[in-house]
Amino acid sequence: MQVFRHFPEGSAPCALAIGNFDGVHLGHQALLEQLTTVAKSRQLESAVMTFEPHPREFFTPHQAPTRLASLREKLEWFVKIGIDKVYLCRFNKAFASLSSDDFINQILHSSLNAQTVLVGEDFRFGAGRRGSITDIAAAGLDLMSLPQVNFDDKGQAIRVSSTGVRNALAIGDLKLAERLLGRPYSISGKVIHGAQLGRKLGFPTANVHMRHERPALKGVYAVKLDGVKGVANLGVRPTVAGVPKLLLEVHLFDFDGDLYDQHVHVEFFHKIRDEMKFNGLEALSAQIAKDAQVARDFFEKH
Repeated sequence: MQVFRHFPEGSAPCALAIGNFDGVHLGHQALLEQLTTVAKSRQLESAVMTFEPHPREFFTPHQAPTRLASLREKLEWFVKIGIDKVYLCRFNKAFASLSSDDFINQILHSSLNAQTVLVGEDFRFGAGRRGSITDIAAAGLDLMSLPQVNFDDKGQAIRVSSTGVRNALAIGDLKLAERLLGRPYSISGKVIHGAQLGRKLGFPTANVHMRHERPALKGVYAVKLDGVKGVANLGVRPTVAGVPKLLLEVHLFDFDGDLYDQHVHVEFFHKIRDEMKFNGLEALSAQIAKDAQVARDFFEKH
């Protein structure tokens, strides 16, 4: 898979999907699988245009939604689905001011040579969000607009969306998030050296460096790190002063290997509790022991 941070000249004809694809949930997967099918049947390259940062992070940074996936995690999914090319659009003032006509003519037609465009039915683009799917069709491009994906929950149609995943994670409903994503929610990152506090407390942890500036969940969870069961804390460690940003710390059960500098994936299965402040490290250690037992019990039953 080729990744471009600019729009090259002379691109081969492609079928192009456009979107943020945060989390790559079941709706995204349906669109991307349709993309690869259409591209193959029409002998086109399959391409994805996505945005970094998220447009709402540009327009309203203090009100922007939490991130479900880092850029690396999105790219991993594009590779897995079989996308040929990815165009990473830097969403800045110049891009935001591009008119809908210029977006179609300069980018879709001239730069990317898009023959077929796949988007969600509510897709908007161009300065002031003035462009819509009708403009793409009117410009002579072959438009494929995919309707929203729903799943049935006890007779009620639940819309699959990134917002729905965020809301499920925010309230600790990991099962609902899993159904929307088609897999357990996960965060990946490189294992880095920490302060060794967990080891001193009797619970050594793998400190996972996150690319998520604003993760969609916080607290203590039953998790698996690359398939190994454990308990994790995602938060600011309120009992220990001086932690400047969120940390993901994972204590693995019955594990004695070396994970430093490895890129790992942490899957979240069950929320145990919110992060709390304790009266000293002894109380914290006692609570970690309880949390670990809750996680062990959960995995024995599931």
